Amino acid sequence: MEMTKEQLELITNQLATIKERSPFYAKKFEGIDVTDVRTQADFEKLPFSEKDDLRAVYPLGLQAVPDEEVVRIHSSSGTTGTPVIIPYTQQDVTDWAVQFARCYETAGITNTDRIQITPGYGLWTAGIGFQLGAERLGAMAIPMGPGNTEKQLKFMRDFGTDTIVATPSYCLYLAESARERAEEFPLGQYRLKLGLLGSEGCTPEMRDQIEQSWGGGFFATDNYGMSELNGPGMSGECRERCGLHINEDHFLCEIIDSKTGEILPSGETGELVVTNLTKRGI
Repeated sequence: MEMTKEQLELITNQLATIKERSPFYAKKFEGIDVTDVRTQADFEKLPFSEKDDLRAVYPLGLQAVPDEEVVRIHSSSGTTGTPVIIPYTQQDVTDWAVQFARCYETAGITNTDRIQITPGYGLWTAGIGFQLGAERLGAMAIPMGPGNTEKQLKFMRDFGTDTIVATPSYCLYLAESARERAEEFPLGQYRLKLGLLGSEGCTPEMRDQIEQSWGGGFFATDNYGMSELNGPGMSGECRERCGLHINEDHFLCEIIDSKTGEILPSGETGELVVTNLTKRGI
């Protein structure tokens, strides 16, 4: 993938002060004059940061700004090891909201929609990320959080929820639960038309099952992100469903050969490497 002029400019601006701002990158780029990076080829010579590198500096070793600029932290789940702690500046939070609002718009959502948010809040980025985007877009956010399926279904009926944010497995469980209660609450009482799914893998077969379970023209899209990339909102699907649309003014995506580290041409299968272009907290 060829880097744009704008992406290269953002990268060189970050590198100009990265060693002074970040002990993590001062160590990562020890012995390298990062101000010499002027082309994509120069950039591709820099070493990668891997998950173990990020875990090794727990709790706040990734922080690249003074404490007074940090307004929030989020964390990876830590289910496979030490959690990764991500500090956010106010501009990071604003940028994240903009990125997420774009994902909503890409899926076809407007400020007249009502979005029920079922992922968890708190240190996890999912719930609050989806809410930030909804508020930025001007849509009505219904911040339910996880679980309490009876209440989830009641609010969907009572408030006319038309968009559901959920993991694929919970979206399917909600549909199955609604069908089990269809004698008392017919499926016609639900206005649901769109699902933004994420945080889990979802095969085409599972997505078909979810859509068929909800019926009535329900349509599901995939969304991708992770804590190190602000959270969900890095990219999302449109109704054509032929790939995720990436916020390329905030992220550079490359596909590499996992064995050699070499950049692969467009259309090849390999390992995804993402570079934050605008993140300030790390």
